Amino acid sequence: MFDQLLRRLLAPAPTALPAAEGRLALAALMVRVARADADYTTAEQSRIDRVLARHHGLSPFEASALRREAEALEAEAPDTVRFTRALKDSVALEDRTALLEALWSVALADGDRHEGEDQVIRLTAAFLGLTDRDSAEARHRATRQG
Repeated sequence: MFDQLLRRLLAPAPTALPAAEGRLALAALMVRVARADADYTTAEQSRIDRVLARHHGLSPFEASALRREAEALEAEAPDTVRFTRALKDSVALEDRTALLEALWSVALADGDRHEGEDQVIRLTAAFLGLTDRDSAEARHRATRQG
């Protein structure tokens, strides 16, 4: 699946992703956000695991395994734009704010808002077809959920 997803992301026009690849792409995007400040903390890793478990009905073990796979994918994957385009084609507009909320949840997991994380999320929001207001609302919901 890893190789297939990379091929899809590297294609000139990524197509909609199958569900399993969509989960992996979202997980890799969360890892990318967490790594954007060059300090990938245990708190961020734990938050990614919890978000994956909650969003996809995974056990803690399954969520952790998906995150580790996503870490490898993120290290080899193309730019954030391709991740986002592939997710946009796979996720209905009304569900995209949940993706953004997940990204904010990870970015805020270590208690700091870092400019690098903000930039990745801002870029992602724009390519998902979401507004700054959508992003701010997703950030507020992520903050409340802790």
